[in-house]
Amino acid sequence: MYAIVNIAGKQFKVTKDQFVYAPKLAGDAGASVEFDQVLLAEANGTVSVGAPLLAGAKVSGKILDHVKGDKVIVFKKKRRKGYKKKNGHRQDFTKVMIESITL
Repeated sequence: MYAIVNIAGKQFKVTKDQFVYAPKLAGDAGASVEFDQVLLAEANGTVSVGAPLLAGAKVSGKILDHVKGDKVIVFKKKRRKGYKKKNGHRQDFTKVMIESITL
């Protein structure tokens, strides 16, 4: 059984007992979260597609931790002008464990 769910504007394919690194969510570590924007679900070989969402479908999970992603280097340069600028960025993520998918 799997589902495609919209979490904070991004779509994730999730299954039970899977870890997902979603964009930063509000909530402390150990808190429960529910995602009700389920776009597609598969159970026992039957695929249900929402138009645009599946009515009554929910994905529940638990926030494990708030983490940062890998550093991305942003380097800007203009040739022959002596202009160079180097910046780094680390995106904030929330590690969520998917506990159940209900249709």
